[in-house]
Amino acid sequence: MSDDELKKYEGRDLHRGPERSAPYPVSRLAPSIELVDMAREIAQADAMLNNRAGSKLKVIADQIKALQDAAREVLEEARQDQELHRAECAFKRQPGKIYYLYERGDGSRYFSMLSPEDWRGTPPHSFAGAYRLEADLSWTPAEHIEEQDGSDDTQAIIQRLLEDRSL
Repeated sequence: MSDDELKKYEGRDLHRGPERSAPYPVSRLAPSIELVDMAREIAQADAMLNNRAGSKLKVIADQIKALQDAAREVLEEARQDQELHRAECAFKRQPGKIYYLYERGDGSRYFSMLSPEDWRGTPPHSFAGAYRLEADLSWTPAEHIEEQDGSDDTQAIIQRLLEDRSL
């Protein structure tokens, strides 16, 4: 390019590399770039980016829903545990023990160490359930104790790891 031609492009960044890497056509033989083609490419890129963003947002929305469900479950368990802790109890509760919940005719509830079988099948009040007091002071219904303890041997693995001091 001559100096006169360069003056009209003063202040602009000019491509200084090989023609094949130029961001714009530098020869009359270069393929023409139509505004319509460029608009089509931009529209395709926008559509792809919107699809990708929409997919990611759907994953996040699903995760939020799952977290909300988990939070509801935790709150419900806490409410049930609080309700059980408010039941009458004439003895000191110890974690790891199973206690039996009975309900009087007036709706009041109390814990007993005696199961319905210990009463020879005729407890003084209606039996409302059996619960094990856990170390964190939560309650596990008796029907869930075996599945909590038996199906998952995580506790046994942790115990073995704690006993093996060579790690």
